[in-house]
Amino acid sequence: MREYLLTLCVTVAVTYLLTGPVRKFAIAAGAMPEIRARDVHREPTPRLGGIAMFGGLCAGLLVADQLRNLNGVFELSNEPRALLSGAALIWLIGVLDDKFEIDALIKLGAQMIAAGVMVMQGLTMLWIPVPGIGTVALTQWQGNLLTVALVVITINAVNFVDGLDGLAAGMVCIAAAAFFLYSYRIWFGYGIEAAAPATLFAAILMGMCLGFLPHNMHPARIFMGDSGSMLIGLVLAAAAISITGQVDPDTMALFAGGERKATQAMLPVFIPLLLPLTIIAIPVADLVLAIVRRTWKGQSPFAADRGHLHHRLLELGHSHSRAVLIMYFWSGLIAFGAVAYSVHSASMWIVLAIVALSALGLVLLLLPRFTPRAPRWAEALVPPRYRHRERAAEAAVQDATGREPESARPVRVGVSGVNGATAVGPRSRFPDRRKAESTR
Repeated sequence: MREYLLTLCVTVAVTYLLTGPVRKFAIAAGAMPEIRARDVHREPTPRLGGIAMFGGLCAGLLVADQLRNLNGVFELSNEPRALLSGAALIWLIGVLDDKFEIDALIKLGAQMIAAGVMVMQGLTMLWIPVPGIGTVALTQWQGNLLTVALVVITINAVNFVDGLDGLAAGMVCIAAAAFFLYSYRIWFGYGIEAAAPATLFAAILMGMCLGFLPHNMHPARIFMGDSGSMLIGLVLAAAAISITGQVDPDTMALFAGGERKATQAMLPVFIPLLLPLTIIAIPVADLVLAIVRRTWKGQSPFAADRGHLHHRLLELGHSHSRAVLIMYFWSGLIAFGAVAYSVHSASMWIVLAIVALSALGLVLLLLPRFTPRAPRWAEALVPPRYRHRERAAEAAVQDATGREPESARPVRVGVSGVNGATAVGPRSRFPDRRKAESTR
């Protein structure tokens, strides 16, 4: 565990320190796309953050190769080299796309090639565990096609969810943390060395995201771009493939006992396939809702709009940061809830805790719809919007002037408004002071 933590810390430090120079390089290189109508940021922001994340990946693998215990991962398995090869290819395509806007079909082909490179070096699905039946061996073509499909789906899911500052990096970090706990339990608890590469990949992925997040949280100083989102999506998929398609469930003696007991015991084996879905679940739900919404309005299903989930959170009244934290909450609930249920699938307390936290998440989603008022004795301790006297003062202003007070007017969400990034209001409510003072 100490060596994993050391690898994690080195990856965090390298990614964090490289992000500043990479930002200056992106500005000098002109990798600052114009603001689109559906974007929520107000000023052009440099991309190419994936360069720093790739540097953190290389540093993490290099340090792990020099450690006494983790060095065995490189000696007994070719998976770290396969990951590095595929990551380098997908990162290069992402860098070119951040600068020159590559066609979507070309990016899709590059993603398939990167997955194929990993398959050629041994990082592929060899079998699939089936409850009540056991391990179903896959043919070479079946395993290769399944591997490529999982990599492409995960890459595009992470790329799709990258819509708010810090959203994709934080959600992937949460999934990687849950993945690390699960794979470390398989490696340490069951003594299965084949789970060590996935544990290493999850630790490095956490480091890449944690090192980049301080620069990417709202207001973001730099975006990861496709070079970062595709990279972390590929690392997440590689970890899932490694522990699902390479670890033999028979070595964990999961099929002893009756069919019901075997089915319950097989649940931990499916967790690596479920954890990437914590990234895909929210984007897929967003995609389905978008298709239904646009078709209902008579528009093309591929027409861009501002009706995605993160846009809706902003329209509900959530600030930019609160919308991101709410999506963090749901990702963590799904990921860690799945891991906890795999450890104690027969425990009713885990199910009740997940249900209670889900109810809490629904309350947080609808929080802007309610405006609680603090007692009069506590008004000095809360923000002005929660005080009774503020409502009375606004009503008095409205009665005296016959106009609605400006603070009570609804705030538009859009590029010309506040973009949901703050609930304060427009940039300035006061007239231009220079015009007032000038006599010209």
